[in-house]
Amino acid sequence: MTSTVRLDITGMTCAACATRVERALSRTPGVQKATVNLALERADIAVAPDGPDRAALAEAVRGAGYEVRAPAAAAEDEGRPWIETATLAAAILLTLPLVLNMVAMTLGLRWHLSPITELVLATPVQFWAGARFYRGAWASLRHGSPGMDVLVALGTSAAWGYSAVQVALHGGMAMGHLYFEAAAVVITLVLLGKRLEARAKRGAGAALRALMALRPETARVLTADGPVERPAAGLVPGDRILVRPGERFPVDARVEAGESEVDESLVTGESLPVAKRPGDTVAAGALNGTGALTLEATAVGEDSTIARIVRLVEAAQSGKAPIQKLVDRISAVFVPIVLAIAVLTFAGWLVAGGSLDQALGAAVAVLVIACPCAMGLATPAAIVTGTGAAARAGILIRDIETIERAPRIDTVVFDKTGTLTEGRPAVTAVIAGDADALLALAAAVQAGSEHPLARAVEAEAARRGLAVPAASGVAARPGRGVTGTVDGTSVAIGNAALMREIHAVLPETLAQAIGGHEAAGRTAMLVAVDGEVRGAIAVADPLKPGAAEAVARLAASGIAVRMLSGDARAVADSVAGQVGITAVDAPVRPEEKAGTVARLRAGGARVAMVGDGINDAPALAEADLGIAMGGGADVALEAAAITLMRPDPRLVADALAISRATWNKVRQNLFWAFAYNVVGLPLAAFGLLNPAIAGAAMALSSISVVANALLLRRWRPRV
Repeated sequence: MTSTVRLDITGMTCAACATRVERALSRTPGVQKATVNLALERADIAVAPDGPDRAALAEAVRGAGYEVRAPAAAAEDEGRPWIETATLAAAILLTLPLVLNMVAMTLGLRWHLSPITELVLATPVQFWAGARFYRGAWASLRHGSPGMDVLVALGTSAAWGYSAVQVALHGGMAMGHLYFEAAAVVITLVLLGKRLEARAKRGAGAALRALMALRPETARVLTADGPVERPAAGLVPGDRILVRPGERFPVDARVEAGESEVDESLVTGESLPVAKRPGDTVAAGALNGTGALTLEATAVGEDSTIARIVRLVEAAQSGKAPIQKLVDRISAVFVPIVLAIAVLTFAGWLVAGGSLDQALGAAVAVLVIACPCAMGLATPAAIVTGTGAAARAGILIRDIETIERAPRIDTVVFDKTGTLTEGRPAVTAVIAGDADALLALAAAVQAGSEHPLARAVEAEAARRGLAVPAASGVAARPGRGVTGTVDGTSVAIGNAALMREIHAVLPETLAQAIGGHEAAGRTAMLVAVDGEVRGAIAVADPLKPGAAEAVARLAASGIAVRMLSGDARAVADSVAGQVGITAVDAPVRPEEKAGTVARLRAGGARVAMVGDGINDAPALAEADLGIAMGGGADVALEAAAITLMRPDPRLVADALAISRATWNKVRQNLFWAFAYNVVGLPLAAFGLLNPAIAGAAMALSSISVVANALLLRRWRPRV
């Protein structure tokens, strides 16, 4: 079985670096797939059962010129940015006099620094503050894949070296223009850009870190000796736990005793507290309100809701969009092309009669303005921020392909039960000569069933205090109903298709009574005894409060909305009419749902299927985009590309909206990253930008890409 190894990597500065690490890992025997995310500085490696271990993969990374750090060390590094800040502060203090000197000379002022002073100020910036660029350049050149560090190190070294030679030859009377300020400004601005970029990248992953921080370290376990404090990691399903007011739940659990209101906002995105009573479930990480609760643990550790959320979000953030693969191929050859342009620029200026100062200035500007970082960050920065914002709203996006597909959706298909309706039907009428006897028989053959209609029948029988006999030979008829034997009497309960199957004739008077219920949106279950239809049970499933608004929002955005239902046509039409849907497919058996979606796709529609039950899973998988409602069956959640953590149909429009916004940011970032280089390189080559301005532009390009992605943090759902 394939396993996944995750490595935190240090030393990557641009897309070329990420590509080099990815290539080194992919070439390791036993590695099936490697994905490197520059924004997260992380590699996810799919390894065959007999593949390399973590140490071997780390060695492959080191062989490519980079380092692997333990997760604990990564967290420690995030908490100690003071070293980089101190280095940057020193570089700024040393560079500032050089900038003031350049400004004074530009304004024609008499004050200026001596060449020796410029050399003294610029040298520590070049070789101490800029040491990281030399280390990175050497590592990338040693492995035959030059990156951004090569451009910075080569450009600033040329500027500093030329100026140092001038000082060495002429001392305090150096002739020609000195480029000390250009070299120092470039290094300082790139360091500043990297510092701001690192802060922005940490901000992009803030939502995921907030989720991971929700889980308490300890839990109060109820034992024979009373409550005992234990590590939450050691809990097992079945443990009884006490959670006091104001505390977070350490595991997923079921309420045994007590009542409270629970804040699930960081888990499901629901802004209002949710009332919890015995029998209700709570999720790990949710915040308890004013009442103490006694719980039974149901899912712990990696099986908990919050752990599943974290895994889904991490998987989405670690993936790579198809368009990013094209960017990686361009980045792999970008630096060599820039080096060639710089050489041609230097030679071109000299051939055209320009001075050595002009040729050197233009070549250095070409080297320092080129920025593969912006291209490498364009996609992952937007993906990390967008999926984090979605998770904060209770929308879990499975992978990057989902973000790419979602904006193209033009048709949304809702399953009715549990999606547009509450999925908790209740009996409204029993149509029979002896209603209690008929209800008892129906409850007998449906005892123990998890089907919502069966639970409604059982609940009504219990409410009436009926004695429900035992049934034998019970057989489910998917999409039609159920049959069984009660005290030697054959009983069948289901729809008209089941009645036709057992050759039971529906009396005309009963058909008319049923028609009235179905026209009002109630489902009628026919009950046959010994092959004769004896009556019907009418069941109503109330609409979810936001169902009509959800349909209206989708329609307003130009998306066609349809509804699938296994109910009779009259019932489906009634429900659809109440929420504003005109296109209805009913009755549709569970195995036919995927075929209905396939026909829509064959007709050219790009379909999103919204469902919550086991019988929705094939249709969710068949659709261009599967959306599973929270609280639904696990198999539906696994088949879906998007999971909504709370069962609110209005989140469907929000899920499409955040996917669209994220994909727009990806496209914007890629456009500006490429446009910046396409415009900046010619300007630098023709001498229209001096090296200092070129360095500033290069630093700002990466910052602007990440800052544009961070705008997604302001996105909020409309519910």
